[in-house]
Amino acid sequence: MTTTGTEFDVVVIGGGPGGYATALYGASAGLSVAIVERDKVGGTCLHRGCVPAKEFLETASVYRTIGGSSEFGITSGDPVIDFAVSQARKNAVVDRLFRGLSGLLKGRKVTVLSGTGTLMPGRRVRVIDGPDAGAEIMGHAVVLASGSVPRTLPGLPVDGTNVVTSDEFLDLESLPGSVAVIGGGAIGCEFASLLSDLGARVTLVEALDAILSGCDAEIAALVHRSFRRRGIDVHTGAQVKGFVQRPSGLGGVLHLGDGPEIDVDMVVVSVGRRARTEDLVGEGTAVVIDERGFVVADGLQRTHEPNVWAVGDVVAGTPQLAHVGFAEAIVAVHGILGEPVAPVDYERVPWAIYCHPEVAFAGLTEDQAKSKGFDVVTKKDPFGGNSRAQIIGDTEGMVKVVVERRADGTEGRILGVHMVGPWVTEQLGAGYLAVNWEATPSEVAQFIQPHPSLSETFGETVLALTGRGLHVG
Repeated sequence: MTTTGTEFDVVVIGGGPGGYATALYGASAGLSVAIVERDKVGGTCLHRGCVPAKEFLETASVYRTIGGSSEFGITSGDPVIDFAVSQARKNAVVDRLFRGLSGLLKGRKVTVLSGTGTLMPGRRVRVIDGPDAGAEIMGHAVVLASGSVPRTLPGLPVDGTNVVTSDEFLDLESLPGSVAVIGGGAIGCEFASLLSDLGARVTLVEALDAILSGCDAEIAALVHRSFRRRGIDVHTGAQVKGFVQRPSGLGGVLHLGDGPEIDVDMVVVSVGRRARTEDLVGEGTAVVIDERGFVVADGLQRTHEPNVWAVGDVVAGTPQLAHVGFAEAIVAVHGILGEPVAPVDYERVPWAIYCHPEVAFAGLTEDQAKSKGFDVVTKKDPFGGNSRAQIIGDTEGMVKVVVERRADGTEGRILGVHMVGPWVTEQLGAGYLAVNWEATPSEVAQFIQPHPSLSETFGETVLALTGRGLHVG
């Protein structure tokens, strides 16, 4: 597509969640919008991240359910996984979503250029490679949304076979028999969980003293215990010193600092993501890229260059979540239109981790609240007493609510809601609203939860915080 010299109201560099959300929201407001994307619109989330990973986690869930079907009086025999079929299903899901997104962009008359976009002075964007190499367009506003890529570790080179990142792992046609997952964050725990469910021998290695850093300590500890019971070998406070490949060329031995040598078929490196800022900004602009390689933007997503915004994973300090990219895109478009808007409150965004058991939370953890000077009261309710959890045969987990204690001893705002257990990623909505509306337990307790439902556990926990609980003391 040749569009050299064309001017748009908004030019977006990057077509991932932050980028395409900017385009769709801006176009719905009547702005003319162009996206420059080096790969496919949808970005990492759709093609190499959120969606593919959750498809495999769903495969693991189905496998786990069939394996336990005898408990429900259903005889099915031992399940057998054909991972190539799951891979094909994943690709079909991704393709449908990709075609749907492409159609949506086309329907809103968003111009899509293929190649790497570079911001030049004067809000010109030059396409430096790909099918549309050489094209140069102008934006009255430009939004940087180039996303992120997996980080790697020194001394552990990624070869795509023995040592892989999430990118290569999500394209596997068959599963390794034994795996070491390096990194105990959200993605690492998801990979460890699904691999264990599908029969692999899994070792999870985390450099910090606990997995799931950022989660409430009691929630993370429950997941840790659950992993150990399922046979996942968890090493915390462990440093990776190197990997020696087997003479056969397949698999090898992972060396930890003061720990054991671990013989595995594959190492999955999941130690976070870095901003993709290569070739993003040319000379002569005021955009600042910090020492870690992220674009610096203020609370309203504005960079140091006038009329240039930044959204999504590329922004310094942003939680690397697709839905946060969506929210930042909306903030940026409001700014471009000159409309009033509130910045994203990163302390209150919803988090969802799809390992088994699932984790979901919004707001401050108990430790974070105390470190900020809040006097807090907490209440916990396990899923073991929940009738729906008993019915589905998945009772592991709990709901924990962190509440501000006022000077007179009464309960004030709900500061944080933390969940671990069955389908909590689908239950967080009420807790998220409670935290962001700064509601009190007595206000939230007035709302009725359906029975029997998993969401009753949240309702019971909040009701107990009023001092008059039903099933929770």
